[in-house]
Amino acid sequence: MGLLLFFLFMVLLLSGVPIAVAIGLSSVVVIWLADLGIAVVSPNFYSGIAKFQLLAIPLFIFAGFLFERCGISERLVRFANLLVGRKKGSLAIVAVLVCVFFGGISGSGPADAAAIGAILIPAMIRDGYDRGFVAALIAGAGSTAIIVPVSIALIIYGALTNTSITTLFAAGAIPGALAGLCLILPAWWISRKRGYGSRTSMESDMGLFQAFREAFWGLMAPGIILGGLYGGVFTPTEAAVVAVFYGLVLGFFLYRTLTLKALYEILVEASNASAVVMLIITFAGLFSWTASTLGAMDAISASLLGISDNPYVVLLIINLILFFAGMLIDAISIFYIFIPIFLPIMGRFGWDPIWFGIMMTFNLAIGQFTPPVAVNLYVTTHLAEIPVEETFKAVIPFILAMIAGLVLLTLFPGITLFLPRLFGMS
Repeated sequence: MGLLLFFLFMVLLLSGVPIAVAIGLSSVVVIWLADLGIAVVSPNFYSGIAKFQLLAIPLFIFAGFLFERCGISERLVRFANLLVGRKKGSLAIVAVLVCVFFGGISGSGPADAAAIGAILIPAMIRDGYDRGFVAALIAGAGSTAIIVPVSIALIIYGALTNTSITTLFAAGAIPGALAGLCLILPAWWISRKRGYGSRTSMESDMGLFQAFREAFWGLMAPGIILGGLYGGVFTPTEAAVVAVFYGLVLGFFLYRTLTLKALYEILVEASNASAVVMLIITFAGLFSWTASTLGAMDAISASLLGISDNPYVVLLIINLILFFAGMLIDAISIFYIFIPIFLPIMGRFGWDPIWFGIMMTFNLAIGQFTPPVAVNLYVTTHLAEIPVEETFKAVIPFILAMIAGLVLLTLFPGITLFLPRLFGMS
């Protein structure tokens, strides 16, 4: 029955069925066939989302939409462009820097890629950049949003493993910066080699100080949210409320870019996005419960442990599994499917759950812009008005650079655990 569960899921997934439906339908069919009691579906749905930590997800999604509609992304791009200066490849560097920073507000890869891509993709194309290169770069840079705090993916991981979300946020800061650096280096080198950015630049009639003043309140957002978290002023869920309130203040009183009509539209968009995420969570939770009840998770864990006693060999296998899974499935579903398998392995080798969670999330970030199912690429290619196939060659250097970063995080856990230890969290 365990094999049937995974077989049905893969058949539905490869048939083009939406992932939430594929996960949920395969679970319900196997529950019925295995006589596990179809009545468990309803309470399992409720228990899957009735967690205080998960309340932060729709709130952070709402906050991300608020900040984007407030004009924060445009102000950040203008300031970063003036800060970096006019030179070959400067807009490529700006794209990565702003994506990493905005990821600390949105927490979502596709949202990050869409918000920054809408501004920078047309500007970079006008500046002489190849459309495929631009779409690949911003898709990769947008993926850093699930690594840096306040990552929705880390909230899910913390809720599933009973790990401190605040500690996970602290641990994600340096790896998030490392991911940005991994993308900046090939982006700058390719831009210089091909002469990208040598035509014009983003025009701005304001000076650096004025651009800083315009972007100041946006720059303060991650500091207020994370400062309150690390200072013990509020919990991650309360931080999401603070983020929403801060966005409302910016939009209505400081920048005055929001209206009641715009707020209603944002609420609708955020509700739709939150519903999709929470639906995946409920179905993925049911899938995980079904597989665990059937004993499939324990069997897979035992099989992995039986391959080798060398922790590096097992880590390599785990990372390969995650890499290929990330090419097909979203990060939330992967957490629910694979964490029950990996928990016994983590216990066996004594791996730190904070380090493992960041390593896992970093790996899944690569999947967000790795074909064939690369959600960020579909967002950016739509903005660049090109078929997604046109980015396949351009995205390879960024995938390889991120894999190099993943190797560093895997071999040197201290990179991840430095800040948690500095703050006395680990």
